[in-house]
Amino acid sequence: MGTSYRSADLNLLKVFEALMTEGNVTRAAQKLSLTQPTVSNALRRLRETYDDRLFVRSGAGIKPTRRAIDLWGPLAQSLQIVRGTLEPDRFDATQSSATLGISMSDYVASIVVPRLEKRLAVLAPSVQVHTIPNTLVDFGPVLANSQADFAISVFADEVHRPSFLKSRALWSPRFVCVMRSGHPLAQFKKLPLKRFLAARHVDVSLAGKTLPSYDIFLRSHGLKRNLVATVNHYSAAYDAVRQSDLIAVLPWSRNLDPPRMSGLKQVPVPLEATARVIELFWHQRHETSAFHQWARGVLLEIFE
Repeated sequence: MGTSYRSADLNLLKVFEALMTEGNVTRAAQKLSLTQPTVSNALRRLRETYDDRLFVRSGAGIKPTRRAIDLWGPLAQSLQIVRGTLEPDRFDATQSSATLGISMSDYVASIVVPRLEKRLAVLAPSVQVHTIPNTLVDFGPVLANSQADFAISVFADEVHRPSFLKSRALWSPRFVCVMRSGHPLAQFKKLPLKRFLAARHVDVSLAGKTLPSYDIFLRSHGLKRNLVATVNHYSAAYDAVRQSDLIAVLPWSRNLDPPRMSGLKQVPVPLEATARVIELFWHQRHETSAFHQWARGVLLEIFE
């Protein structure tokens, strides 16, 4: 049976916050300047208070249960309000040498990193950016395991979007067909569907095994293209079409894409797929972190 408010030890909430944000008992103890046995004892009392395990072992750390995730939303907001009445925001961007880890593909990185570094050079010159490969299917666990602070990506499976993910839309690219300037199809302003499907295609599969999203779209229309190669980097796809008669259907974002079309031609695809939204994702356990709040604000401001 759970504990009533009158008998609850509210100091335990600071331990709960540290366990949520650190995902590891030892790191939580270090953050709170407590011993590991003290934190373990506090976790036992938290479990009694909420009548739930709250955290379970996961690899070298711990992960929250469904109950802990549900609790974290209102508790994080409340702790943030209380902390704001007692102490100023302690994150000083101009003095910080923190590392900002972001999971993203090389396509997204080519758009995000130059803009982010331009802002950081002014706002936080000592903050470092560390990019982590994104394969679409694994950035949820990457955030859950604290391997990255944020992910910038599309989300491929809305049905199974983890409840701990928070997100904001950044921009929406569309699909275009890219080929070398001397390609036989480069003469067309509008590609004939049959010739487009029969051409030799290369596409990007970040995970190295999933069917590219444009093929899933074609399949939904009862169509199939001549996909002869997949690569796991967008830069490799651009190099492939530049040096061969392969063509590629790639994302393109007006006013955002870097200048990489030298020797290439861009043609509208014969069938326009539904636009995909690239979002900024973070784990809800970071809702009370001053550093994450600041970094999130910078990233959102870049793409306003």
